[in-house]
Amino acid sequence: MDLEARLSDVERRYDQLSEEMASPDVAADRDRLRRLGKDLAELGEIVGPYREYKEARRQAEEARAMATSEQDPEMAAYLRGEAEAAESKAISLQALLEQLLVPKDPNDERDVIVEIRAGAGGQEAALWAGELFEMYRHFAERHGWKTEVLSASPSDLGGFKEVVLEVKGKAAYSRLKHESGVHRVQRVPVTESGGRIHTSTATVAVLPEAEEVDLQIRPEDLKIDVYRSSGPGGQSVNTTDSAVRITHLPTGIVVATQEERSQLQNREKAMRYLRARLLSRAQEEAQQKEAAVRRAQVGTGERAEKIRTYNFPENRVTDHRIKLTVHRLHDVLEGDIDEFVDALLAAERAEQLGGDGRG
Repeated sequence: MDLEARLSDVERRYDQLSEEMASPDVAADRDRLRRLGKDLAELGEIVGPYREYKEARRQAEEARAMATSEQDPEMAAYLRGEAEAAESKAISLQALLEQLLVPKDPNDERDVIVEIRAGAGGQEAALWAGELFEMYRHFAERHGWKTEVLSASPSDLGGFKEVVLEVKGKAAYSRLKHESGVHRVQRVPVTESGGRIHTSTATVAVLPEAEEVDLQIRPEDLKIDVYRSSGPGGQSVNTTDSAVRITHLPTGIVVATQEERSQLQNREKAMRYLRARLLSRAQEEAQQKEAAVRRAQVGTGERAEKIRTYNFPENRVTDHRIKLTVHRLHDVLEGDIDEFVDALLAAERAEQLGGDGRG
């Protein structure tokens, strides 16, 4: 269904609800009145701009027609200017309407947990995971968001075998959700004496953070172990058993945190991480059961899917899902990824509006 048809349907439903609201039967039923009032207000957020959009288009056509038949050159030029102004307004309103029609992802406003794991490439992959960690940390800083490391397994030569970053800020999930997948780097590693280009990978998973009310975790379903924190190479960095490992017995999910000196703080961090893992698992299972509901992410979002390549010799970053390439790799690694984020969100909106031809 195209945009105009969908908007006409919304307007028709709005008019039907307006008539229903005026009925004496509804006025006598408070619950029904409240429910209809809520539905009417939601539809009104779309119908108002839609009516403005239709009026702007009508004014543009009218001014254009008058300019064509106008004999006075000065008046004709004025009318053409009026037509352009009305068309410009209609284009802005159309963009707004496209956004309003897209179903809201219930996770979009949530904080997130970003898991980054070294993939193929040994020590070079661990260094690459560390650079991706810094990229997302800088991206969060640019948006004024707070970050905290929940868990980290440093590599001997630098970087991380695995690192888990919590990002708290307005609409963090909506801006980061399309980062899930395999990030590939092509460059000459510092350990390479022959100057050959190597390809290494790191996997990113973005999980919406769960509130305690989102899911029930029974204490008897948890196995909690405490142990001493260790740094790279396994050396002890703490003299007390402050590190915490939590196993969720029904699912087998294991999370561990050792970043804080306090066992209590590590336990709180581990529980936040566990809740996010469990919420993500529950949502994935629900999506699999509802075959008719397409995944919101552009691409499958599967962890095995290569989503982006960072090529150092060519100063190039390419997102394979939307075929977007930029030649400013350093800026991207400094957290300047909004161009990719915006393009991915636009692609998501187009797909949800039926722009991919699947309706």
